[in-house]
Amino acid sequence: MRTLWLLALLVCLSLPVQAESWRHAVDAYFDNHFGYHPTDGTQAGFHQYDSRLEDVSAASRAAEAADLHSFLKRFEALPPASLSPSDRIDRDLLIHTIRGQLLELERIRSWRKNPDQYTSACTVSAFSLISRTFRTPPDRLEALIEREKAMPGVLQEARANLAHCPPEFVEIALDQLPDSISFFQHDVPEAFKTLQGDPLMAEFQASNEAVINALQAYQDWLKAVVAPHADGDFRLGADNLARMLADDEMVDVPLDRILAVGMTNMRANQAQFRRVAHGIDPNRPASALLADLQHDHPAPDHLLDTFRHTLGGIRSFIVRHHIVGIPSKVMPILEETPPFDRALTFASMDIPGPFEREATEAYFNVTLPDPGLTPEQVEDYMGGFNRGTIVSTAVHEAFPGHYVQYLWLQRLHDKARQLITAYSTSEGWAHYCEQMMLDQGLFKNDPKLRLGQLQDALLRNARLVVSLQMHRGRMTRDQAVQFFVHEGYQTPTDARREVLRGTADPLYLCYTLGKLQIMKLRADYLQAHPGATIGQFHDAFMRQGILPVCLIRRALLGSDGPLL
Repeated sequence: MRTLWLLALLVCLSLPVQAESWRHAVDAYFDNHFGYHPTDGTQAGFHQYDSRLEDVSAASRAAEAADLHSFLKRFEALPPASLSPSDRIDRDLLIHTIRGQLLELERIRSWRKNPDQYTSACTVSAFSLISRTFRTPPDRLEALIEREKAMPGVLQEARANLAHCPPEFVEIALDQLPDSISFFQHDVPEAFKTLQGDPLMAEFQASNEAVINALQAYQDWLKAVVAPHADGDFRLGADNLARMLADDEMVDVPLDRILAVGMTNMRANQAQFRRVAHGIDPNRPASALLADLQHDHPAPDHLLDTFRHTLGGIRSFIVRHHIVGIPSKVMPILEETPPFDRALTFASMDIPGPFEREATEAYFNVTLPDPGLTPEQVEDYMGGFNRGTIVSTAVHEAFPGHYVQYLWLQRLHDKARQLITAYSTSEGWAHYCEQMMLDQGLFKNDPKLRLGQLQDALLRNARLVVSLQMHRGRMTRDQAVQFFVHEGYQTPTDARREVLRGTADPLYLCYTLGKLQIMKLRADYLQAHPGATIGQFHDAFMRQGILPVCLIRRALLGSDGPLL
């Protein structure tokens, strides 16, 4: 007994040392990450990185991979038993995150074949300095000038890195480039128009013009040199796709099993769609009913007020019915999308990074129709803001979707969980909420709102199936378009856009994948905790951060268990 007591004492004495070592390892990892990805640092709220731009050279990629291998060994060498239960989960989170980064850098290597990555690096780095008002405008402009000076070099490195690009990736880049050029021509200067006359403006005009010229030259190069010889294959292959899911989302489930579960959910949603449509009007096709919904929208000058009223009503419903805890009474600031962001978003939640200490406001931005549109164009545009879309957008983006996720994340004191979020949990939760809120009686489960929710669900169902099949070579692009139209109930135009997105974003299957994991976990949690309410499950889920669902399952139920 004495020996056991002494051993226990030694273990207890070692835990603070291990905890301190763990914190140093986590800090070192993120310091290293932001060194290679300074734009991520700006977005997280670490403004010492604001003047730096990503080094996209092959040498930098190799150096980052070498550092990641060292961190992987360091985290794997830490004995889980020496860590607290929460830190054990974070250890697994970091190990899988690093494996996912290495998979991309060394095996998938999008930086060798996706030309849009380089233009996006420029636009996102600039956008991160103008979208929020941290620091003074001159300070942010000075940082932007330094980043802009490095942007032509990024586009030059792209020429050295890219080879055998898939034609789909070139198409995406060329589709995006006019907006990227317009962004630097109009939106970036607009963000600093109050500084006219400042000595910095002349330097900014020179750096900004150089970026515009470099982007136009890059566009010409893609058209003349890359596009005619684009012979790469966008498909990941089954092994890479499975590894990506296992590393990035911690979903180590056979792909055919994911496909079977996704198809079952799609068939159930299709059957419910037909039942709801028949209940609304048994004499009209569902497509006609959906067309009617597009005309049920507010006037443009009442759109913001409609969103304000909708957000307030949804929040009150959540509180009244104990759907999920809302950690703050502060509402997101609803406003018209700023001019510099109009081309990039229809409606969005602009949330500060978890370590942002200055510009801490959360904005719900809504893009009103351009004043130059004709009445017919305005009507077509406002169809995207029909009553059903307003409700689903408010639920997905704010209550209880991404904004509530952010409020819970702000309560954490855990660097890894604050800075690493799983795609399938973030978008899975927001997509799950679209159905869950109607299931709980929001707006009395209006059948017209339900019809719109089901169409959105079928869109996400189709993404899952198409991604799994296209990237394994089991479905062509044309077949994928037809699948979106006939099985996902999308228009041919939307279907083609969705398929093109899926070539470069295979993990857009995570909306449905995450939602189905959350629904399975909810059922298992409520079974394991008789008498627990759905609100108690949601609070327990949110307390864990935006971890992969399997790690939240481990925290809530004590084991990994089946995810689907």
